[in-house]
Amino acid sequence: MHRMPGIDLHAHSNRSDGTFEPAEVVRRAAELGLEVVALTDHDTTDGLEEALAAGAELGVEVVPGVELSAEYERTSVHVLAYWPDVSNAELQAELARLRDERFRRGELIVEKLRELGLPVSFERVREIAGGGNIVRPHIAQAMVEAGIVETEREAFDRYLADGKPAHVPKHALDPVDAVGLILRAGGVCVLAHPGMWGDQSSVPEDLIERMAAAGMQGLEVDHTDHTPEQREHYRRLADRLGLIPTGGSDCHGERYDPIRLGSSTCDPEAFTALRRLAALG
Repeated sequence: MHRMPGIDLHAHSNRSDGTFEPAEVVRRAAELGLEVVALTDHDTTDGLEEALAAGAELGVEVVPGVELSAEYERTSVHVLAYWPDVSNAELQAELARLRDERFRRGELIVEKLRELGLPVSFERVREIAGGGNIVRPHIAQAMVEAGIVETEREAFDRYLADGKPAHVPKHALDPVDAVGLILRAGGVCVLAHPGMWGDQSSVPEDLIERMAAAGMQGLEVDHTDHTPEQREHYRRLADRLGLIPTGGSDCHGERYDPIRLGSSTCDPEAFTALRRLAALG
């Protein structure tokens, strides 16, 4: 895969649904020549201390972040927070609530799978999660191990995705409320992968407009799964709404596809603008 040295503002570790330890994410970023990498695990900041220490050792700037789960019309919307105050009590309370929700959701998904006659063990799902967030890719991995499906993608397509037999909806903040939470925690707020929203082609633009009006500062334009046409569309939308166009690979380690770290990056001028906002608090 072609690698572009620079700034990758979207990566996951095994503290959520990635496969690498936080320090390994940073080490691989260094090997690729990336100057900056953001660790943005789903609904947890647990890996940030390890990643920051690795960055200091390896000469890679690590942007502390989190990918916060929100929900609109019963469909997930992901909101990136960069440089939040990780000691903020309101933010950590919501992250803890979301993790508890993910645990219970995992139990319910496994119950549905077992009702379908599929031999999935929740104990194995917990083992795969390694004490971290339980997310659907962990269940998909357990299904592959059990011989139910050949790939994790097949598990989603047949059972786990929205509207499929074992789907269980999440209960999360409205995206506009998520913007407010991130801003109150001193973070810089960016909508993740607007071209990926349930079975639709895009997060509704009226929602993006309302999030921008609420203070959201950026839009993830350059994402590995966005087509060139989508990237151009979202670049124009970001310009119209006064949002900073950001970029990131959404790397999950070896999950889903070849390691994509560095495959989509953020323009240095856009990153400078984000960092300036973070400095303003």
